[in-house]
Amino acid sequence: MSPRAVDSAAGDSAPEGRRIIFWRHGRTEWNARGLFQGQEDIALDDLGRQQATQAAYELKHLAPSLIVSSDLERARDTAAALSVATGISAGTDERFRETYAGRWQGLAFAEIGRRFPEDQQAWHEGDPHVAAGGGESRLETLDAVAQLQPGQTLIVVSHGGAIRAGVAALMGIAPELWGSLAGVANCHWSVLEELNPSSSAVPLRWQLTGHNIGLASMPSAPLEG
Repeated sequence: MSPRAVDSAAGDSAPEGRRIIFWRHGRTEWNARGLFQGQEDIALDDLGRQQATQAAYELKHLAPSLIVSSDLERARDTAAALSVATGISAGTDERFRETYAGRWQGLAFAEIGRRFPEDQQAWHEGDPHVAAGGGESRLETLDAVAQLQPGQTLIVVSHGGAIRAGVAALMGIAPELWGSLAGVANCHWSVLEELNPSSSAVPLRWQLTGHNIGLASMPSAPLEG
């Protein structure tokens, strides 16, 4: 799904089961310059802080019960905006960091394409075997979900590649098909809702009910990092 404006009225209803919202951090200078960040600890730029504040006041209508963030600064500061809007403290967990990207970190996406064309193409298509491409499942999300009661919402503030991998893994999408799931723009979010929460006979499953949702005023940016 492409980025779209938020229909806040549609987000006010509480889910029957548990709900996970993956929220990508706001823009950084490296995002603006088209550089691959990986685990480099890059701060939000002025626009990124504005995006975080605006998006936080939309996300508060989803009544989060728990907020957990990557420990990288750009994610922590994005989560802090939601804490201000909701009054809920945000915890941090390094397991929600972006995937380490080795020698790709700090390079422009165009340069990566010139120097590593085959790996870059495979990474762009979601190949989990490309080391720089977000191939970690991020199933650790379930540790946080275990703290939620039925009807409660967890917001995970993370990064483009980590979010795509996490959403795909929770939905049971085979790693070789992760590329079928589009990335998430700066300060946009995706929503997973628990299926059949009252049935003990059905394994835990998640449905993607919203993807790459954000404010219409937010400019597009690279969908990873």
